Amino acid sequence: MPTTPPPTEGAADGPSHPSRRRVLTALAAAVPAAGLPALSARAAAAPAAHRPATADALPGGGDLGPNVLVFDPGTPDIQGKLDQIFKQQESAQFGPGRYALLFKPGTYNGLNAQLGFYTSIAGLGLSPDDTTINGDVTVDAGWFNGNATQNFWRSAENLALNPVNGTNRWAVAQAAPFRRMHVKGGLNLAPNGYGWASGGYIADSRIDGTVGPYSQQQWYTRDSSVGGWNNAVWNMVFSGVTGAPGQTFPDPPYTTLDTTPVSREKPFLHLQGGDYRVFLPELRVNARGTTWGNGTPRGESVPLGQFYVARPGNDAATLNAALAQGLNLLLTPGIYHLDRPIAVQRAGTVVLGLGYATLVPGNGVTALKVADVDGVRLAGFLIDAGPVNSATLLEVGPAGASANHAANPTTVQDVFIRIGGAGPGLATTSMVINSNHTIVDHTWVWRADHGDGVGWETNRADYGVRVNGADVLATGLFVEHFNKYDVEWRGERGRTVFFQNEKAYDAPNQAAVQNGGTKGFAAYKVADTVTTHEGWGLGSYCYYNVDPTIRQDHGFEAPNKPGVKFHDLLVVSLGGKGQYEHVINNTGAPTSGTSTVPSTVVSYP
Repeated sequence: MPTTPPPTEGAADGPSHPSRRRVLTALAAAVPAAGLPALSARAAAAPAAHRPATADALPGGGDLGPNVLVFDPGTPDIQGKLDQIFKQQESAQFGPGRYALLFKPGTYNGLNAQLGFYTSIAGLGLSPDDTTINGDVTVDAGWFNGNATQNFWRSAENLALNPVNGTNRWAVAQAAPFRRMHVKGGLNLAPNGYGWASGGYIADSRIDGTVGPYSQQQWYTRDSSVGGWNNAVWNMVFSGVTGAPGQTFPDPPYTTLDTTPVSREKPFLHLQGGDYRVFLPELRVNARGTTWGNGTPRGESVPLGQFYVARPGNDAATLNAALAQGLNLLLTPGIYHLDRPIAVQRAGTVVLGLGYATLVPGNGVTALKVADVDGVRLAGFLIDAGPVNSATLLEVGPAGASANHAANPTTVQDVFIRIGGAGPGLATTSMVINSNHTIVDHTWVWRADHGDGVGWETNRADYGVRVNGADVLATGLFVEHFNKYDVEWRGERGRTVFFQNEKAYDAPNQAAVQNGGTKGFAAYKVADTVTTHEGWGLGSYCYYNVDPTIRQDHGFEAPNKPGVKFHDLLVVSLGGKGQYEHVINNTGAPTSGTSTVPSTVVSYP
């Protein structure tokens, strides 16, 4: 890997960050999940809406299980319990442990919640300010020698923080959302020592002080408020953010949209009195700023009794029976093995995961399928490909879906997909969006480049995200390492705000990635039939370490039509391991040498 030092603290506009990314070695196996405190969350089991009154009907509501730990300000030794989970999860990148740490409204003093893999922390108020931690919620990279590029699969939501030293550290990579947070101070997105970092995503949050990304190569911030932003490396994108820097791409590389075209915040668990409920925020058009700054957020609060509280032992038949009764699904932390798809058929259904609940399809099935109905919300879970090839892992709408969902779209939020890494995994296409007007708000779709079950054919996955529906919007699209197209967009009037990509490291030679007469498959391909499409702040990187002579004709490919528009594109060769001939189609200068300097296009065509 390239070894140029990272930018130093305080560098207002430091040098382009030189490296990316994972050391291609399998990491240590996870520590077993034994010995943790069995603090369960107990919720009132109110009758479920539309549930038939039969003896074998599945209940709504209930116990959230042993891997959901709920604290109140009087809970003894909170710090000890946080430290115990962190010790187990700090380096358990592909381990089985899954945890949700929930804090009841109130004030907590002197805490440092360090978050490891598959750990989510959240407040249980309607507003972040209902739950205040005088302390920190920390992600750092000591476990990986100061390299933060593998700090995946963790999250913080719905808390107010008063950081001990005035600045909270959140040094994360992909799949680590920071949502509905109020930081009463600054936010440092780099690891201690300012080592390599590759993130990240913030939404519906207020940072009173300055955000310092330092060594972060890219970042997307949506519908938030910041007191300032310190610097940029390759690609910093903002939409609907008060206090964001102005539009200056490529120097510095800020892409700034005044508003987000359409957004609807992720569902979240909260308490009303002693009862758990799930809040469903309303849809916003041309959104700007947080949803909670002026008091109670707008939306609907649903009692937990309208959810089937699933446990990892539940099979797909049980989950489908609950859905057929009219229940939503709350997936408590753990790993769910599926012998058939979870079938979401009813408009308005919510499937919400806690603590990175993970779906693993068996026998080549699709993990989850959504009918062509209004207003489904999928949020907060991971799909892990199984050892038998699945044609698709997540399908939103059946093939040929045609209904208009503009008034009440389906949202896919913090839903992450992985092929390989935790073991053998195969999938032809990871995520297929067929329903019109779907919003994909923060996803990381990853064909693993390290871990177990990794190799050009071992975890074969040709396509990352394929969009067939019309009027689909992606805000925060991270898709990496696929054997062919990482994103293939066939639907009309699609829009993407922020895209981050790496081409597959492990291509054995030029012939393996040859696309007819084109050298390499584009990271982001818009079909020739499309007449209208638009994207802002899109980046693709290559690191062909197996064969550094591989060349890509371009990172982006799209029809040359007046309605197809791109703003602020870049391609980067990481240390000269492979090169791009152009940025988009035949436009944009080639990358060259080993200096890891982006080639950019400000506007296309």
